[in-house]
Amino acid sequence: MTEHQPYTVVRRHDGFEVRRYPAHMLVQVDVRGGLDTGAGAGFGPLFQYISGGNAGGRSIAMTAPVLQQPRGAGVQTVSFVMPADLDEASTPNPRDPRVRTAAVGPRLVAARRFSGTARTSRFADQGAQLVAAVRAAGLDPVGDVYYARFDPPWKPGFLRHNEALIEVAADLARD
Repeated sequence: MTEHQPYTVVRRHDGFEVRRYPAHMLVQVDVRGGLDTGAGAGFGPLFQYISGGNAGGRSIAMTAPVLQQPRGAGVQTVSFVMPADLDEASTPNPRDPRVRTAAVGPRLVAARRFSGTARTSRFADQGAQLVAAVRAAGLDPVGDVYYARFDPPWKPGFLRHNEALIEVAADLARD
């Protein structure tokens, strides 16, 4: 069974929930293309990394979700979430110069779940709805919307689990 990135639900709102994510590691690559094509272009180098294409030659379990974040000018960052037992010290360095690791600190994130295939317009619409709902709930979004995809490409679109996510400003000790 594929490991899913852990989180704790802090609050539920109309159309989204606020989650607390612990510190975690990502392995990332920047690619050209929209949300509907970019994950495919990013998948290869990231899969090579977890298949032993790293400094330790270590095989690393695939986890869910695959994250995508538009960066503008037709570029996006595609990320694999590393298993929860890996930290900055134990995550092997990539061999491929296009691939990098990134440590992410604990944070609060608003998440909106939706189904369907990865079309740039669908993802952008869900992201806009998330930001509007977050603001309507009196929360402050931080940074840009990013997207999580949980299913393989052969799964029918209406059964796919996708999420639009954005960090929210909050005192982590208070929530």
